Amino acid sequence: MRGLILDGRLAVGVRLPAERHLAEELGVSRTTVTAAYDRLREQGYLESRQGSGSRTALPDPGSLGADNPWLAPDDGDGLLPLHAAAPPATALLGEAIEEAGADYHRYALGMGYHPAGLAPLREAIARRYGERGLPTRPEQILVTSGAQHGIHLLMSAFAGPGDAVLVESPTYPHALDAVRLRGARMVPVGVQEDGWHLDLVSGAMRQSGARLAYVIPDFQNPTGHLMSGEGRAELVAAARRHGVTLVADESWAELALEEPARAAPLAAFDTDGRVITVGSASKLWWGGLRVGWIRASAATVRRLAGLRAAVDLAGGVFDQLVVAHLFGRIEETRAERRRTLGASCAALAAVLREERPGWAFTVPRGGGSLWVRLDGPVARSVAEAAAARGVRLAPGPWFGVDGTLERYLRLSFTQPPAVLEEAVRRIARDPASYRPCEPLTPTL
Repeated sequence: MRGLILDGRLAVGVRLPAERHLAEELGVSRTTVTAAYDRLREQGYLESRQGSGSRTALPDPGSLGADNPWLAPDDGDGLLPLHAAAPPATALLGEAIEEAGADYHRYALGMGYHPAGLAPLREAIARRYGERGLPTRPEQILVTSGAQHGIHLLMSAFAGPGDAVLVESPTYPHALDAVRLRGARMVPVGVQEDGWHLDLVSGAMRQSGARLAYVIPDFQNPTGHLMSGEGRAELVAAARRHGVTLVADESWAELALEEPARAAPLAAFDTDGRVITVGSASKLWWGGLRVGWIRASAATVRRLAGLRAAVDLAGGVFDQLVVAHLFGRIEETRAERRRTLGASCAALAAVLREERPGWAFTVPRGGGSLWVRLDGPVARSVAEAAAARGVRLAPGPWFGVDGTLERYLRLSFTQPPAVLEEAVRRIARDPASYRPCEPLTPTL
């Protein structure tokens, strides 16, 4: 029955047969049916009222445990997915889908291609930047099929074979993939345990001759650091001094775990159009909505819209309509995420301190993961052992260049507390099996 509800074959709100009638129909004891109904009620798949029977429901994602069948449907390996910093859908998604469905027919009268993005969505994104202190016009927004699509477009436009691209270390692994695909040369600059050292960043810009830099100033992935306003001003000034274009990934910018815990967008410190911003609906609302965006000058947006035609002509209309409606309730979603991610972060920190007191970390003020320093260079060994115990982890070398960061793990807290607690208890077993890893051979 749970599978029928999750697959959509049994709609939410449907009244189920009485226990006695279902037992007779299935040829099982009433005790069996009663136990099954009780289990479904405990998990949130049934709602029962005296005198009106039981109706199907969908549970709050935060209440699900390690037996949630949809934790990692794409992998199909049954491992608890602590490697993926991706929360389940917001509770507001269903209403936004209904609202988008009511509007959808109007767009069916046209061709369906909107190369720069659907007008209501571009307006909503621009309005949100204005609310955050960065006046923006809709023509400065290009809607993409997710943040990764946006990063790929920008690397295609601004980096070529052999060009130096400055990147943070550690950083988002798929951004490194985009740099590699262009054949560009990565110039890593370390993000320290206390955050960015802007003198090192400026020095790397000067010495490398890089003309492009990829940075994550808002709840940096994977460290969770939040760059201060003073740091942002200093970073943009250094970029201006050395002729560097900054690509600022703001995928996590709206995911503060406490208020206030935010700074003005990096582009608010820009005076000559050298900061290009990438945003995403995936972390705030849901990864299944393949909607991201780029904020840049209107001229750059036109150039990128032409470039994307070699990849895809435009994004899906329906997903864009859904996100446009969700923007109207963004503060509700942010409050929901503060509650759910805050609870999960606290649970993960507590169970780590209990089970692995030798592992060090700083609880971030936002984002979706802990950057954990291990008690030795054993990250890949821990990940291998964890996989054998049913947990998929993200070892530090995923986030660095040429096999560095072997003393670190990124543990996401986007899963419910019960899942995180179970996962950590599994990986804490038999720590003697963790062995130091041989350095990876650098990739030329």
